[in-house]
Amino acid sequence: MTQLPTTDWCAKWALYSPEKIAFKEFETGRTLTYGRLNQAANSLAWLFTRQYGLTKGDRIAILSDYSLEYMVLFAMAQKTGIILVPLNYRLTSSELDFMLKNAAPGMVITEPKYQHLLDSARTYSRVKHRISTEELTAGLTTKELTEPFPPAIIKDSDPVFILYTSGTTGHPKGALYTHKMQFWNSINTAISLIVNAESRTLLFAPPFHTGGWNVLTTPFLHHGGYTCILKKFDPATVLTLLQTERCTLFFGVPTMLKMLAEEPAFTQATFPELHYVIVGGEPLPLPLIEIWTQKGVPVRQGYGLTEVGPNLTSLHQDDAVRKRGSIGRPNFYVETFIADEQGQLCRPDQPGELWLRGPMVTPGYWRNKSETTRAFASGGWFKTGDLVRQDAEGYLYVVDRIKNMFISGGENVYPVELERILQTHPVISEAAVVGVPDDKWGEVGIAFVVCKPGHSISEEDVIHFCKQHLAKYKVPKKIVFLEALPKNDTGKINRISLKQRALAT
Repeated sequence: MTQLPTTDWCAKWALYSPEKIAFKEFETGRTLTYGRLNQAANSLAWLFTRQYGLTKGDRIAILSDYSLEYMVLFAMAQKTGIILVPLNYRLTSSELDFMLKNAAPGMVITEPKYQHLLDSARTYSRVKHRISTEELTAGLTTKELTEPFPPAIIKDSDPVFILYTSGTTGHPKGALYTHKMQFWNSINTAISLIVNAESRTLLFAPPFHTGGWNVLTTPFLHHGGYTCILKKFDPATVLTLLQTERCTLFFGVPTMLKMLAEEPAFTQATFPELHYVIVGGEPLPLPLIEIWTQKGVPVRQGYGLTEVGPNLTSLHQDDAVRKRGSIGRPNFYVETFIADEQGQLCRPDQPGELWLRGPMVTPGYWRNKSETTRAFASGGWFKTGDLVRQDAEGYLYVVDRIKNMFISGGENVYPVELERILQTHPVISEAAVVGVPDDKWGEVGIAFVVCKPGHSISEEDVIHFCKQHLAKYKVPKKIVFLEALPKNDTGKINRISLKQRALAT
């Protein structure tokens, strides 16, 4: 198996730029230089291997917000080959218990405010080593940090993370995120975007998602950049920090960019060093693209997923309007294949499932052979479960998730298409559509609509508008008005919640 030249990125930057700040915590003002980051990671490597007996391949589960210590844990993992398992603090105790049982960690590190979630998880009591983030901080503060740690022999196929994502069986799947994936994701990101030692950004995505780690944080660390860490997204705070921290890149989902643009201070805000904002998760509405462009900040849109990349495609800012709705073209080291139901290559503009191949693809799921087998087609192609089409110029468009598609009267209906039409109505701010069973048509759509502040519209008017722009079988059967669409922790629409509500109507 091929080895990368080195996985110990912070040791390199400690040599090149020891006094440069790598990370800052906004709430505390604490900072970590690259030199100090490397020393602290050496200290943890010795502590975990000598005192706790952890070795390469062992797992450490972490239930905590982002912090400087979390970044030290990552740097330690690059030295030792120990695997980090970020846990989702928004889950229940029983859900966390499944992850602990599946990952079988040798250690769990818990932020005290989340300890109650683990106290009710039966597997937690059987984990050999259980420490708090406070103990971790105390150990790093008092221990002498001078002795280098001899790096472990790490293969490119060795995992650095197990990142849990939803599964078709109802249980989450632990996607293996390897050192090789991390390296090539960083390379793809730097080729597509402007990432170098002068890059500066904010981090507020949760640590249990690949976006928080691998959209900008690890590519920035690889290239010697700077990241300011926040515990949560607050639009007023983020708007200020984009300016005071002199950010060069910024990543968010459309909801976040909308909230920033609605801040009163946005009118006077200036971003002279911000190359562009990067949008993922969902397409950015054209009016919002125009708002940011008028501020002199171009918009880059892309696509990614936990098991691959995640930085896989990019729509150049010059094409943001001309190719609106597109996720762009594949990044440099990303191979794509759009497959029909028989696994054959689709024609231009023919919807099909997006398959991906390249050095940034996961080897599979932790201790889950059946899901791993199901995820791959012959030839090493990873099946994303996303329906896309590719136009004659090679630009990709997400049609919908395969699981979101429903069949009405024998015709395939893609909710994203309906949502885009609804969002063009001058009164409608947000919209989401889900399919529900119907005695006559098999399935029909239920549209959830949010009106702009100070505006209203009737259900009849919305349906009439849809009939003007959509085929009859695509028109939603019912319109439900909401004050706001339910969102998950990444800002994406919570379709499971909407589905449950639609079934109850």
